[in-house]
Amino acid sequence: MADSCSHWWHAPFYLALSVTLAFVAISTGNRSRNPQSKLSLQHPLHHNLSFNASRALRLRGGFTVFAALLQISPELFLSSSPESTVFAVQDPAFFNASLPPPWAIKELLLYHTSPSRLPFRLLLRIFPGSCVSTLLLDKNVKITKIDRKRRSVEINHVLITHPDLFLGPGLSVHGVAGFFSPVKETVQSFTCDSRNPQLEWPRIVQLLSANGFVSFAIGLYSVLDGLAGDHSNLTSVTIFAPPSLGFLSSPSPLLSKVVKLHLLPSKYTYQDLSSLPQGTVLNTLLPGAEVKISFNNSTRSLSANGVEIIAPDVLRSRNFTVHGISRALGVYNQLQNQIV
Repeated sequence: MADSCSHWWHAPFYLALSVTLAFVAISTGNRSRNPQSKLSLQHPLHHNLSFNASRALRLRGGFTVFAALLQISPELFLSSSPESTVFAVQDPAFFNASLPPPWAIKELLLYHTSPSRLPFRLLLRIFPGSCVSTLLLDKNVKITKIDRKRRSVEINHVLITHPDLFLGPGLSVHGVAGFFSPVKETVQSFTCDSRNPQLEWPRIVQLLSANGFVSFAIGLYSVLDGLAGDHSNLTSVTIFAPPSLGFLSSPSPLLSKVVKLHLLPSKYTYQDLSSLPQGTVLNTLLPGAEVKISFNNSTRSLSANGVEIIAPDVLRSRNFTVHGISRALGVYNQLQNQIV
């Protein structure tokens, strides 16, 4: 009795929160029932994921609000993207804030969800100053501080206090100390570091894996540390992604060379490549190695080092593009004018 009385002042908060949760549940539920909505849940797997994530948060304690949200409104976090990362705000941040209108709290929830799966080990590899996209329209959050020795990450100057609270297929949940944006203010989108504007290697790895380039994604992930150190000023990239990479068991230096051979330090769309003169040679991230771009008149297709580009611009953003190729590249030797 004494304990319940000591928390009597939480009653208005719980009442307001109940109204908010009801609004979120009804609004997302209506959208999921719309057959044309992109938020429609396609698989029971999403429900299982949200249930398991909610259970993990309840068992950990201190994340009651987000546990409830994951339980009653999985569509909000899981249905607009095949993968998600949820940054669960601790309960005290809700208790100490005056709740905004339901529509505004829904925006905040979307702002705390990224449309990619980012385990903590990947967050540690992102460059400080880089941005991470969210489910809130064109709003992003910013990696403001990373201490790899202490294994700590801050987003919008808010510390991730509980890394990897839940890790499941397509979903990561991390606990954070507070809101990424003041509760009563309009959510603002951060400006990314001009040295590395939104070139998110971990997200690229996830997208490659999700789109069938699993072998190459594993290889790229294996050399991310080297890319971060050797190419920290890289602002755009073109990736030639083979369906299979037969060097995954090779020593790290060799694997790194093979992966870098498939990366160009600039963004070239298929149209850009098509407009190049026949036989143009482009530098790769592997020092001394180049890619020769050729056009085949009979098949009306482009090739890189004699390997056909079979899926042009299969993945594309402002700072990178991915071209699917039929097999792994060989090295072009400009002096001997041949593929070796």
